[in-house]
Amino acid sequence: MVSAARRDAIIGALRRGTVPSAGLDALAVGIDRLAPTFDADLDAAGAGAAVFKAVRGDYGAGKTFFGRWLQERARARGFATSEVQISETETPLHRMETVYRRLVERLATADATQGAFRSVIDGWFYALEQDVLADGTQDPTDAQGLLERTEALMEQRLAGVSRVAPAFAGVLRAYRRTLAAGDADVAEGLIAWLSGQPNVAAAIKRTAGVKGDLDHFGAANFLAGLLVILRDSGYVGLVWVLDEVETLQRMRGDTREKGLNALRQWIDEIDAGRFPGLVLVVTGTPAFFDGPQGVQRLAPLAQRLHTDFATDRRFDNPRAPQVRLAPFDTGALTAVGRRVRDLFAGGRPMEARVRAVADDAYIETLARAVTGHLGGQVGVAPRLFLKKLVAEVLDRVELHADFDPRQHYALTVAEHEMTVPERAAAGAASVDDIEL
Repeated sequence: MVSAARRDAIIGALRRGTVPSAGLDALAVGIDRLAPTFDADLDAAGAGAAVFKAVRGDYGAGKTFFGRWLQERARARGFATSEVQISETETPLHRMETVYRRLVERLATADATQGAFRSVIDGWFYALEQDVLADGTQDPTDAQGLLERTEALMEQRLAGVSRVAPAFAGVLRAYRRTLAAGDADVAEGLIAWLSGQPNVAAAIKRTAGVKGDLDHFGAANFLAGLLVILRDSGYVGLVWVLDEVETLQRMRGDTREKGLNALRQWIDEIDAGRFPGLVLVVTGTPAFFDGPQGVQRLAPLAQRLHTDFATDRRFDNPRAPQVRLAPFDTGALTAVGRRVRDLFAGGRPMEARVRAVADDAYIETLARAVTGHLGGQVGVAPRLFLKKLVAEVLDRVELHADFDPRQHYALTVAEHEMTVPERAAAGAASVDDIEL
């Protein structure tokens, strides 16, 4: 049962033409076949393994939706999650310090939709204190003694990370001491540095004995430290989604090569067991995985990700390193429309009217009309179809007692409301005009 607040958040996102950040199980169509395998991957990560998975799909196949659906599913099972969009200027894949910073900025838990890093750190120190007090030998009123024993336990838990990234434990120790001293500004600066933020004042960094900003190699070690903290804080692990990796194809040659090699290194380090508890999922288009400007440019990466997709889709192996999302057809598009209609109508005073006026037959008619405006390309249609359904049909049915979409509404699609792939599909005179 979806709460009223979550329902309104889902409908609001669809009204704006964006992917909702929560409640995606209510809209999921066609990905049920993948759920058991990804649940098994989450179980493996919870047992200390690390998992890598590549998800491929054309534009409109629901890659971003899938990534957020998986994150929501993982948070319900006790994972922390993060989603990072790859871009040439803001988040190049080969700049680990930037990718790590974006990961931390978007860190989410079941209690916090993003920006959960500091609450995770504070919760970890609280858990350490409880562990120290549990043996009964520490006087809880002795603040200095409790601080020292907590630091000693922290060093013990982070021993493996400290050998390769001593600054990680050092900054955490300084953060803990500044908090105990009541110096909130310095503590805030130390958390910012630990998060990979640049331009932290030198005076703040001196309190922890560090210099400069977090670099590429330090960031990878800090991620390993974050995984330790998450496990100690009661989280099962971390699900990290790298979305829109296909943008590597449009980058400069040297940037693209570095990004592809970084992806290969991630796979190898996950296989080597460096990041226990991590589930790393990358999403991209078939052109990225199979085309000359993508994965195929780096033979070792292509070998690691190669998956046979020549057989019938019914026999796909979801355990393979690469899985494909089924393209939307009219039936799936109509099914999503019905779910959105039912979600919109549920519990509202006008529920019976909404269901009667926007019945299944009308939803199918609207789905076919939107698809027709987009050159018959069903895979490009979901975003625009759901936006039209909510903002131009369902809202009006609820707000105006005499509104009947069959009589009073004619679908119009303006160029400025479409994305680039949608405009390309709308402008195609035949299937031969559509750029692949």
